[in-house]
Amino acid sequence: MIKTPVAALLVATCLAFGALMSPTPALAQFEFTVMIAPPPLPVYEQPPIPGPGYLWVPGYWSYGPYGYFWVPGTWMEPPAVGLLWTPGYWGWSAGFYSWNPGYWAPQIGFYGGVNYGFGYPGRGYYGGEWRDNHFWYNREVTNVTNVNITNVYNRTVVNNVTVDRVSYVGGPGGLTAQPTAEDQRVAHEHRISATAAQVQHREAAAVRPELVASVNHGKPQIAATSRPGSFDSHVVSASRAGGPVSVHAQELPRPQPAPPGSRPAANQQQADYQRQAELQARQQQEREQLAQMQERDHAYLSQQNANAHAQAQAQAQAQMEHQHLQQTQFLQQRQATEMQAARAPAPHAPPAAHAPPPSRSEPPRPR
Repeated sequence: MIKTPVAALLVATCLAFGALMSPTPALAQFEFTVMIAPPPLPVYEQPPIPGPGYLWVPGYWSYGPYGYFWVPGTWMEPPAVGLLWTPGYWGWSAGFYSWNPGYWAPQIGFYGGVNYGFGYPGRGYYGGEWRDNHFWYNREVTNVTNVNITNVYNRTVVNNVTVDRVSYVGGPGGLTAQPTAEDQRVAHEHRISATAAQVQHREAAAVRPELVASVNHGKPQIAATSRPGSFDSHVVSASRAGGPVSVHAQELPRPQPAPPGSRPAANQQQADYQRQAELQARQQQEREQLAQMQERDHAYLSQQNANAHAQAQAQAQAQMEHQHLQQTQFLQQRQATEMQAARAPAPHAPPAAHAPPPSRSEPPRPR
């Protein structure tokens, strides 16, 4: 296990906040809450429908022992005729990101404005509809070309192309969607939770290290499947990540110097400007130290993996990359707070205290 002052402090913080993870009444029951925003949605194609009667359930980022992991989109049989799937979504409240689980109901409800694609543009559903106990597919947004399905129609969806890959609503950088009165009504109607097949699909994804965001950098090799739980055949890989997922310190941008014209005038204290310059230099040194430590972790793990089982290798890598992600994000957040404090109008305030540089770490050994 990697042990550093940065990682230890972050783990302690997460454990402290973990005690606050209780359900909160809202449009949907919160399943769990975390402190880190989910990654952007990856870009991928929809696999062909396996047969008549299947409905599309889009992929999403869930959370597990190694952080966020991708639950591939898949074709799913609904639990009853006439039901549609409302996807789950991540929401932000009071500094936490909370997962609101999806559900089956006769009408589509609120799913955070997240553009999951394939008929889910952020509000409503345009991939198909029920007619006389039969599901009709909109070929404009669903892949139904490989099987003999006659219940089809063509209807163009204006907002079919996903431009914004943000996967959560509210908070810094999040979407700004709000539930309508109709969404509120649907939220209080009878609905059915995810089926056993959907739960098993998520659980199967949770134990695959290659689906962890810190390992695949937001570009999962298994982005979608033709059937739930079928991860070894008829799968679709993501063509690209929806946005950056900074896992290592070397991927962070260098501290930016003060903008032009920000140098203090003659009647201002030169100490403020000098203090900011020294802070930037120290922060860059901290990033370089953490980057070097993480590089040593990779080298050490590569040596240990020489004789390890493939599954043990993957699990050790997932654990290490998740710890690197925590270290990097903690350092980034602390340095941002320091820089904000340094630029505040407090000429006689002492420099912000900082944690010692991370010490040498030892990656998880494959079992």
